[in-house]
Amino acid sequence: MQENPEVDVINVHVPYEGHIDGTDAFVDFERILEYGGLPENRSVPVALYCRSGSMSGTAAQDLAEAGFTNIVDLNGGMNAWTSSGRELLLDEPT
Repeated sequence: MQENPEVDVINVHVPYEGHIDGTDAFVDFERILEYGGLPENRSVPVALYCRSGSMSGTAAQDLAEAGFTNIVDLNGGMNAWTSSGRELLLDEPT
């Protein structure tokens, strides 16, 4: 997923059910604004995903309300990712 290293890719799905290769962080969607790894420059791209798109949609809205201007929400989440033939990594990060 991460073809551009300038993009922060964040899995906001809880509980953990796998992730897309290249994911930078795992953050509870309800605590996205508390995550210390968000870029200081709020125009830097941030990509969010969850299982279906619901949690990432909520997190994206929270980021937008906080002034982030370049948010990508993976439409359909991990369900769409796997439906298109791509794989999820199932090894839970440490």
